[in-house]
Amino acid sequence: MGLCESFLLFCFSWSFLLLGTHQLQSSQTQVLLQLRKHLEYPKQLEIWNSHNTDFCSISSLGQVNITCLDNLLIVLRIKGDKIKQSKKSHYFNGFSIQSQTLSDSFSLDSFVTTLSRLNSLRVLSLVSLGIWGQLPDKVHRLSSLEYLDLSSNFLFGSIPPRISAMAMLQTLKIDGNFLNDTIPDWFNSLSNLTTLSLRNNKLEGALQDFSRLSSLQVLDLSGNRLSAMLPPMPKGLVMLFVSENSFSGKIPVKYGKLSGLQHIDMSHNALIGTPPAALFSLPNISYFRKRSTEPGISSGSLPGNLICGSKLDFIDISNNSLTGDLPSCLRNESKERVVKFGGNCLSIGVQRQQHEQSHCKEVITLKKKEFRGNNVGILVGVILGLIVLTVLLVLGFIIFCRRYCPQGISKRHLLQKSVQENSAVGFSTKLLTSARFISQAGKVGTQGLPACRIFSMEELMEATKNFDSSALLGEGSYGRLYKGRLYNGTEVAIRCLPLLKKYTIRNVKLRLELLSKLRHQHLVCLLGHCLDGGGQDDYSPNKVYFVSEYVPSGTFRDHLSANCPGKVLNWSERLAVLVSVAKAVRFLHTGIIPGFFCNRLKTNNILLNEHGMAKLSDYGLSILTEETDKSTAKDSLTSWQMTSLDDDAYSFGYILLEALVGSSISSTREAILQNNMASLSSEDGRKQIVEPAILASCSQESLSIVLSVMYKCICPESSRPSFEDILWNLQYAVQVQEETADGDQKI
Repeated sequence: MGLCESFLLFCFSWSFLLLGTHQLQSSQTQVLLQLRKHLEYPKQLEIWNSHNTDFCSISSLGQVNITCLDNLLIVLRIKGDKIKQSKKSHYFNGFSIQSQTLSDSFSLDSFVTTLSRLNSLRVLSLVSLGIWGQLPDKVHRLSSLEYLDLSSNFLFGSIPPRISAMAMLQTLKIDGNFLNDTIPDWFNSLSNLTTLSLRNNKLEGALQDFSRLSSLQVLDLSGNRLSAMLPPMPKGLVMLFVSENSFSGKIPVKYGKLSGLQHIDMSHNALIGTPPAALFSLPNISYFRKRSTEPGISSGSLPGNLICGSKLDFIDISNNSLTGDLPSCLRNESKERVVKFGGNCLSIGVQRQQHEQSHCKEVITLKKKEFRGNNVGILVGVILGLIVLTVLLVLGFIIFCRRYCPQGISKRHLLQKSVQENSAVGFSTKLLTSARFISQAGKVGTQGLPACRIFSMEELMEATKNFDSSALLGEGSYGRLYKGRLYNGTEVAIRCLPLLKKYTIRNVKLRLELLSKLRHQHLVCLLGHCLDGGGQDDYSPNKVYFVSEYVPSGTFRDHLSANCPGKVLNWSERLAVLVSVAKAVRFLHTGIIPGFFCNRLKTNNILLNEHGMAKLSDYGLSILTEETDKSTAKDSLTSWQMTSLDDDAYSFGYILLEALVGSSISSTREAILQNNMASLSSEDGRKQIVEPAILASCSQESLSIVLSVMYKCICPESSRPSFEDILWNLQYAVQVQEETADGDQKI
């Protein structure tokens, strides 16, 4: 199988070489240099040392092969020398291993992000490079791939489900890794798949029905922990390897109808019975191996009139408990046909490594008793488990009811009185009462942040000197903003938000509780709140005071152009701010259920701390204001969320625009579109309106990536991207900028 695939791949690569090669595009050259950096400069890639390297003309070596077509990369093959050298590597725990994997600083997610920029690739082979981690879903962005080989690395976890979208894929090999999930059920969507090889992993569970994979010719799942029955296979299958697993039951009779089958190995499983006679007589079968792990798993006798195919030259049925006569077509061993049948109880005249008939009968009887005993043990275990589970559920239900039921009833009763209030801001009763589960990803970087608490009005008045005008920082649509100092010396920002809609005090508290759950390193930390006149007798408070951390270095807008008060940020610093904001908004959209949308994104709401780290302020306040269109909200929460999601993407597009052309723009968004978008579409136009600090420090490709994201966010005729896509593109722009920071590719 290996020689055949290597020959086909060699022919595939040279067929493109004959079509002609050209100088590789500069953007793809840059990606290759980034990949070399990700792979920690392996000696196989020493020749990849500068932007001036002509990658398409490099002679193909044994371990590295590059093929180009029309100045685009279509074949990339790299074979490293990081081999699993010790027993420790066979028990990989998900962390780097010195000298066998890439270092702790390696990020497979970043590596695949960079790799996916080579979207012209048709053949990708990265073998024995010490790549470790969970293969991310974004690998599907290599949509032109026909051949993917990631063998002999340290990949673990599951096979990414989005691989099912790679419609062009013909060969998928991830041998010799540590994949430890089940075989997914979406392989049938890969209609062009001819070779699937996942041998020597830790995959477990049952197999799907492969019969609908009409193009599949080679299936290698040997050396895993797969179990259950062998599934149906496609009629065109040529090679099947399922050895060293835990498959049970009989070999399916339909395997005897796989007319194209040449090679089958199902050794070292728990299969029972004798192989279907038709398997031996298939017209193309040349190799058949069903050697058992221990005697007694398989039993029975082979038919005396068994017919062997003319091409069958290797048979191994050793170490089963077969009885009876050995069929004549298996007796005549010759140079053309090798037959191994030791360790059975066959009657073949001269005993050739055969047991007595009584031995096989004893072994079979013993296995049946073990099987029955195991069944009884399993049944007893299941019954005891159900009893214990029932007791635990009853106890848990009683504890839950005692602790939460009164409060839950109170909240439901409260919100039933204000369904109209909830509809007006797009949050249903059910969502508000269940919005207490935040993703763990959102908690990264938030350790040590103080918990929200309730402030008294006296504390706030003391902190702001009775809300003196000298403490006023500004005023906007969300009310006045004051700077204050608490009794312990902590500087805070205090937002006075008028409640235009009359909520009950309990309903307001419920909404404030939801806001207090938002914790992210790029969100301004909410320290607490105070309700104006928020006693029990005041049924409808008219103001809420939000107390937040004070972020001292001004807004993003203050640092965008020379006529602004703050230090002007260069391109790399602006990218860092944009990435931070994108992370914050992605968390608001997906980190809590229900998501927080319509966050009024603008450069004035992006604050910089003393270390230059960006934090988003005034987020999520739409839950307490009448920002949402009532008719939309009444139709459904989903429609409101999608509209608001677009609003955030739309607003973020203008943040990108202002980051490019500076903060001097003060007209309406429509005027900005008319005055600037046309100019940004040409290189000369960019030089006229893009900030000089950017032109002096950015690479052309990095700028182009951000421009592309901006157009997608702003242009009404395009489908606006999710913040996952926005963040991914911005992070790639950062990578590109880092690679060219010391180069000469400035505008």
